[in-house]
Amino acid sequence: MKDPRTQLKIPVAPRSEALTPDDPRSTAPQPGRPRLTLLPGTAAQPPEAAAPDRPERQGTLRPEAPGAPGGARYSPGRRPWTPPPSRGPAKGPHRPGSARKVPPAALWGAGGVLALALLLPTLVVVTTHHHPAPVPAPIPAPAPAKPAAPQAEAQLPNVSVYLTKTGQVEVLPMEDYVTGVLAAEMPADFELEALKAQAIAARTFIVRRLVDGDMSGVPDRKAMVTDTVSHQAYISKEVLEKEWKAQGKSAELAKLQRAVQETRNTIMTYKGKPITASFFSTSNGYTENSEDYWTEDIPYLRSVASPWDKELAPGYKETVTISRKDFINKLGLAGQAITVSTGQPFIQVLSTTEGHRIQEISIGGHVFSGREVREKLNLRSSEFTWETSGADIQITTYGYGHGVGMSQWGANGMAKEGSTATQILKHYYTGIDFTQASKLLSKD
Repeated sequence: MKDPRTQLKIPVAPRSEALTPDDPRSTAPQPGRPRLTLLPGTAAQPPEAAAPDRPERQGTLRPEAPGAPGGARYSPGRRPWTPPPSRGPAKGPHRPGSARKVPPAALWGAGGVLALALLLPTLVVVTTHHHPAPVPAPIPAPAPAKPAAPQAEAQLPNVSVYLTKTGQVEVLPMEDYVTGVLAAEMPADFELEALKAQAIAARTFIVRRLVDGDMSGVPDRKAMVTDTVSHQAYISKEVLEKEWKAQGKSAELAKLQRAVQETRNTIMTYKGKPITASFFSTSNGYTENSEDYWTEDIPYLRSVASPWDKELAPGYKETVTISRKDFINKLGLAGQAITVSTGQPFIQVLSTTEGHRIQEISIGGHVFSGREVREKLNLRSSEFTWETSGADIQITTYGYGHGVGMSQWGANGMAKEGSTATQILKHYYTGIDFTQASKLLSKD
């Protein structure tokens, strides 16, 4: 396509002098102002020098010659903006003092040039640089970003549970198992954050057994865990789905499932390994060091204060009455020599633990651990006091459970005060971290 500008080509005599950079005539016209285009009578430029007949590639610019007017494009083969060379034979220099006759044709040529110069304003076509810019091709709007594909949910192994009453083995997804433990181990009307803490503890317990391949305590090693408190109490999925819903406990079940879902795949670890996430019902005001109830010193099972239990737990304090005869028999003292001395009490505490429970106690001259007495007499706690009344002994206990790990009623008390599940767990388990169960199980 040709240049739309109309140009009048008028041959003129070439000037003998070249414009210098300082000459005002070499200054490019200001944009927006009309300029006169005076073209010398030279041969037509080849097609390559003409304006291109197709739009340039978007985003590219041709180099402009230095000093050229704005918008001018460089044409190879000729230096831009320099006068064309003179035509005709070279004239000899005029010698000073010599007279030379000027031919009439030369005079007519000079007069013609002058006349043309006077008429030039009416003949020259005025052009400007104000050409409308070509409308760029519309840039298509970017397509809306597609939502990221959901990552595959972490796969957790199934859990096999030995059902004590029937002797059958139930196999179910891990999170369903945790829901069954939560239903059996903690009241559904507890605070949600307490339920979430219990869910993490229950999940940690079974993951540790899976990682270690621990099947201890299961009859004939038929499953990974039983449904009793020897491991974790558990209500089967069938009972939850049928009996709980039939009893109008759908809302309670939904709350437990929410606690499990919001903590999904989360467990507690210590130095990269799942912890022994022991828990119990009610403290006496403190939890117990692991070595004071078991033999092993476990660094994350330390004694901590738990003052909420006394205020909230209905079973914090309980008194039972037992006959002296049953007392002696259950402790295995029947037929044993029992020391009775004047001024020496029949029952005497020898030492206590950091968790304020009985560590050693003397009964009739025989020494027992507080745990032994609790288990032999089926007491709720190893912190207890006693009174004798005739042929009976009244024993009052404080708290409920072994006392090691998390207190469930203490967890509920913390949740009522605004603590989160992680804050509750970090209080009862010293120095623990949280990680995903799937990461540990995938290493096996």
